[in-house]
Amino acid sequence: MSTATAASRAEYCVIACAEAWRGDGEVLASPMGLIPSFGARLAKRTFSPGLLLTDGEAMLVGLDGETEGWLPYRRHLTMVTGGRRHVMMGASQIDRFGNQNISCIGDWARPARQLLGVRGAPVNTLNNPVSYWVPKHSPRVFVERVDMVSGVGYDRAEAAGVTRFHRLPRVVSDLGVFDFGGPDHSMRLASLHPGVSVEQVRAATGFGLAVDSADGEAAAYTREPSAEELRLIREVIDPEGLRDREVRV
Repeated sequence: MSTATAASRAEYCVIACAEAWRGDGEVLASPMGLIPSFGARLAKRTFSPGLLLTDGEAMLVGLDGETEGWLPYRRHLTMVTGGRRHVMMGASQIDRFGNQNISCIGDWARPARQLLGVRGAPVNTLNNPVSYWVPKHSPRVFVERVDMVSGVGYDRAEAAGVTRFHRLPRVVSDLGVFDFGGPDHSMRLASLHPGVSVEQVRAATGFGLAVDSADGEAAAYTREPSAEELRLIREVIDPEGLRDREVRV
C-alpha cells in the first residue's frame, strides 16, 4: 500500500494511541486491544524507543517479537505498584471524571449484563498511568455515571485521598482524543480526528464535555502521521490491515 494514500481514521487512532506513551521513558507498555497494540509498537519504533513490550503473558519482546527477557508475574506486579507501567485499557462505560466500568451493566443487585469483572483495574489506576481506548464512541459508553466503578476516576481518587500515583493521561476513541483538563479534572476534548466535528462528539457523549480551545467550540485535530509512520503501520506493524476492521470509517 502506498504511503501517498491519505491516512484512514483507523491510522489516526493508531497515531493517537502511540502518543499516549510519548515521553514515558523505560516503562512497560501494556496495551489491551488491537489498535493500542499497534500504537505501542509504533511508539517504540519511532519516538519512544525505551518502551518495554510484552507478549501479554510472561516475556518481554523486541520489535521483531523475539524474546528479550522473562517477566514473571511477581515482577509484573512490582512494576505496577512502582508506577513503571502505562496501561491502555478498554472501557464498557466511562464517565466525565474517568471512572471506568468493565464489570457489569445495570444495577449491581441484578445486572442486565455481566462483563469481564473488575479484574486489575483498581490497582492499575491507583498505581500507574492508565489511558483508555474506545473503538466506538457513543452515549452508551460515555455515560453520566458508570453502573459500577472498576477503574478509579479523578473524583473518587481525590475523595479517597489516593492521588499520589493516580494519573489518566488520555482517552482515545474513533472520534477523537480526550484528556482530563476540564474543570475539577473532568473530561475534555483535546483533538478531533479529521472529518469529525465537535457537534458530532457532543452528540455521542452522555455528559457535558469541555473543549480545549479559546472559544469552547473549535478544537485541534489529531496530528498527521508522517510518511515513515504510515509506512511502518501499513508495511511492518499491520500489513494485513486489521486496524480497519476495528475502526470502520
